[in-house]
Amino acid sequence: MIESTIRVLVSAGSKHGATAEIGERIGSVLSGRGYRTTVSPPDRIEDVSGFDAVILGSAVYAGHWMEAAKDLAELVAEASPPVPTWLFSSGPIGDPPKPDEDPVDVAEILTATSARDHRVFSGKIDKSKLSFGERAILVAVRAADGDFRDWDEIEGWASEIADELGRRRPTSTLRPDQG
Repeated sequence: MIESTIRVLVSAGSKHGATAEIGERIGSVLSGRGYRTTVSPPDRIEDVSGFDAVILGSAVYAGHWMEAAKDLAELVAEASPPVPTWLFSSGPIGDPPKPDEDPVDVAEILTATSARDHRVFSGKIDKSKLSFGERAILVAVRAADGDFRDWDEIEGWASEIADELGRRRPTSTLRPDQG
């Protein structure tokens, strides 16, 4: 493994921790490939200028990203120079996963951040961690309890990002003799 100078931020808006675990796994894959990876919740990030790439995700509730993740997406969108960005959403549950459509607000976030890709990963429901109201909604929509995340799929996507990052160098680390 060669230590990279590429700095990657992985951030995931998560209410009960399952989406944060996806972000941690993505960060682990990238770190394992030698990238300087920071994994942090979106509400703890105030500036993305210190990063060469951003992977931003959010749990999806009622078809929408969490506010903290949308706020970080705005920071990414305003970054100058633009930061290469990948997005992911977590939320569908069951077998087959439902709902099967993209979150309502993701098209706007994709456009604003000029994201290179967006993936939707199945989520996890642990009814013991939910409030009474959240459990009532799950009963009403007959949502399944369980962990539906596909770790191979998540790690594969993180590896694709690592491969793409390996084909590029941040201009700030190039010496004049490196072209």
